[in-house]
Amino acid sequence: MADRKHKENDVFKQSIGLITNVDQPKPRKRNTYAFACTILASMTCVLLGYDIGVMSGAQKYIQKDFGSSNTQIEILVGIINLYSLIGSALAGRTSDWIGRRYTIVVAGVIFFVGAILMGFATNYAFLMVGRFVAGIGVGYAIMIAPVYGAEVAPASARGFLTSFPEVFINAGIMFGYVSNYAFSKFPLHLGWRLMLGIGAIPSVFLTLGVLAMPESPRWLIMQGRLADAKIVLDKTSDSLEESKLRLADIKKAAGIPENCNDDIVQVAKRSHGEDVWKELLVHPTPSVRHILLAALGIHFFQQASGIDAVVLYSPRIFEKAGITKDTPQLLATIAVGFVKTTFILVATFLLDKIGRRPLLLSSITGMIVSLMSLGIALTVIDNSDHKVTWAIVLCITAILSFVGFFSIGMGPIPWVYSSEIFPLRLRAQGCSMGVAMNRSVSGVISMTFISLYEAITISGAFFLFTSLAVIGCVFFYTLFPETQGKNLEEVEQVFGTFFRWRSRQAELDREKEAKMVADNKA
Repeated sequence: MADRKHKENDVFKQSIGLITNVDQPKPRKRNTYAFACTILASMTCVLLGYDIGVMSGAQKYIQKDFGSSNTQIEILVGIINLYSLIGSALAGRTSDWIGRRYTIVVAGVIFFVGAILMGFATNYAFLMVGRFVAGIGVGYAIMIAPVYGAEVAPASARGFLTSFPEVFINAGIMFGYVSNYAFSKFPLHLGWRLMLGIGAIPSVFLTLGVLAMPESPRWLIMQGRLADAKIVLDKTSDSLEESKLRLADIKKAAGIPENCNDDIVQVAKRSHGEDVWKELLVHPTPSVRHILLAALGIHFFQQASGIDAVVLYSPRIFEKAGITKDTPQLLATIAVGFVKTTFILVATFLLDKIGRRPLLLSSITGMIVSLMSLGIALTVIDNSDHKVTWAIVLCITAILSFVGFFSIGMGPIPWVYSSEIFPLRLRAQGCSMGVAMNRSVSGVISMTFISLYEAITISGAFFLFTSLAVIGCVFFYTLFPETQGKNLEEVEQVFGTFFRWRSRQAELDREKEAKMVADNKA
């Protein structure tokens, strides 16, 4: 009798297990093919990060070697951001002409040439030529990598995958800091040249790796290559059903009839961008105007909050805080790079779980507190005639917390957000405008920071960044809809009502729910 009951219990437990397995859906597997493609494309952004990181330390040795003034160093450090405007402007047209993939190859080749020129520079003018060429490559890289990632990634992982450019920018910054430390012991004339020139090595491997990637499915469809696009969509979607939906959405956006299933179709010749620029700038719809305001605004406030001042001039800031020797300065700077890189990795896993808005608002709020603390600490240090240990500790803590909070939201989200809100027909040029804003503000801040803190004190400079971050926080809260989980072709519908986007979102949710109910009844 006991054996019979034991067997019945076993059968019951097995039945419960089967029911549990049926009722509980299996966790969705991450699409490894889309993951690999986005990784390869985003690695191009290592080049920008390396240049930012390495120049923070190399500038001191360049100034000693060439006897350059502070103004010349400001220009040398920041000018690459303005040069990159040319690259980002060219990248929009190039990516529509030769495709997203080969545009990434172009970025790697140009940066390789720039790094070689900087490494062999014999004087300040020669070095500026190298900065110009490298800047063009940087502009190409930071414009095209997020666009490619957004167009390849499935909606379920788009935030995760399109945040990789910022991940690799941070990794590049970290490598640049380590390079500063590694080559700082070399002779003066050789050390900084090795720091700058060694950036050519990763560009070779990155360029070759990109050739293994597929082309963006959206670009393929814009060329009428439906069969090739379908192959890529099947590989980069979470399911065949999602692949079909993405294909239908892109065909609709490209003006191709839904029932057209030919391998290759004739697509109407597009103008050389004139119509796109008119739609963006001359006769924008309310939706496009809202999208453009959001894209330009998020890139403006990302840089206006002072991140490049901290990253590019961290040795000088630590010097003002009382850390005067080169080696401790460089080690503290490496700590900044480590924190920045660690927190960006955390952000990549949160973007698709908790959304863009919560991360963005949490990030900028933390940055405001950190900037205010840094300004207070530097004020105490400036006005003390003796070493104030607690103020020095607060200064270092505030810098580390600032870059940490930046990396969980304000770092990756501008690239993710601006690459997913523009409609297909405007995406390349719209993203290039976002990059132009980003690099312009970065260039202005990095080329004037020394002059700024000499004019209003270094603490005053960080109080100014604090006030700009507060304005940015209000801007994001009032004007930025959530885009988490939406297909790229759905995102446009949320925009156009500006401050009333919440009511528009609620209306769309009701329409979607009603459609699902109707479909279930049918």
